[in-house]
Amino acid sequence: MARPKLLFLSQTLPFPPDSGTAIRSYNVLRLLARDYDVTALCFYRRATTPDLAGSLAVLRTIASSVEAFPIEQEHSRARMLADHARSLLTGRAYTAFAYESAAFKRALLSHLAREKFVLAHLDSLDLGAYVPMLAGIPVIAVHQNVESALLRRRAANEQNALRHLYLRVQARLMEGEERRWSPRVALNLAVSDSDAEDLRTLAPNARFEMIPNGVDVEAFVPGGASAVDGIVFVGGMSWFPNADALAFFDEEILPLVRSRDERVKVTWVGRAKPDVIASYATRGIHLTGHVDDIRPYVAASACYVVPLRIGGGTRLKILDAWAMGKAVVSTSVGCEGLVAVDGQNILIRDDPAAFASAVTTVLRDPGLRAALERNARTTAEQRYSWNVIGETMRRLYGEVLAGGRAS
Repeated sequence: MARPKLLFLSQTLPFPPDSGTAIRSYNVLRLLARDYDVTALCFYRRATTPDLAGSLAVLRTIASSVEAFPIEQEHSRARMLADHARSLLTGRAYTAFAYESAAFKRALLSHLAREKFVLAHLDSLDLGAYVPMLAGIPVIAVHQNVESALLRRRAANEQNALRHLYLRVQARLMEGEERRWSPRVALNLAVSDSDAEDLRTLAPNARFEMIPNGVDVEAFVPGGASAVDGIVFVGGMSWFPNADALAFFDEEILPLVRSRDERVKVTWVGRAKPDVIASYATRGIHLTGHVDDIRPYVAASACYVVPLRIGGGTRLKILDAWAMGKAVVSTSVGCEGLVAVDGQNILIRDDPAAFASAVTTVLRDPGLRAALERNARTTAEQRYSWNVIGETMRRLYGEVLAGGRAS
């Protein structure tokens, strides 16, 4: 018997799964393909898709059909400036124009004309403008973050007056998108309880449920390093919150750590431009640039840090660290939305001096470190395994398909 058809629309190509959004999208696609015949239409970015043909080949072993489309403004500065201008002139969020693509629209219309889809998965409200084309198909929309709140946090940390003002405007416009599209889909999925509550406040007539981010506890396991030493963080510098976290760590936290141990090793894993890598190398921070596998770097560290000041959703970087049984020191923003219990599976510190002290304690106290490591792995296995999360997700999708309501 043929399986029901599901349409998967994504603002990012979910392979390689080397960023928070791509990791979630890849695993959700993999889980949905167990029950549905999936057709995926995805945008991709040049900087994060070094091998488009290879990525498509992998994804086509999971979904029946996968097509990828460039984000057109990446290829035209004039288009990018026009998108910003249209946003301000029309009072619509910038992303409504950034993902406008004639090729994507043609492909979507072609599939809708030829195939009967029982469900549509929208991986981000960045693609909300395509919702009217899906009339008659129940749509499930994912909110990777509360994007309007994320923009407000960026504005609050922006020193340039013009950029501060623009980010505040975009936060207001993005809130309008969240209010506009959330009630028009059958189900909205948030990745944390706090995000779900914030979104319900914005769109009280919309239906929201929470499915957290997860981790592959069979791929991310403790051990694997002959020696454990130093500090590690995982996150590409192309995402502003990660770049801000590195600046915060370098300027306000690391000097305090090194006042107690000037030899401590710091490794920052993720995409970064050569000039940024060179600049931080002079300050004793090793930026790896893109790596195919983060696990050797995480395994070799004694303390995993998450000094985020801006963010939303839940942090897949912490889930990976927990699954690998790592002692984590994080800001409250860095671990919000997770079952993070200070002193049990994590140390939570916001003040730079307190953060530095916690890092030093983890590095020097093997007993504390071992307890944090054990509890971290247990949390990952019991709460955030994709297999555990997948059961809830499959139930919710099935209930939408059947026309019922989630409990």
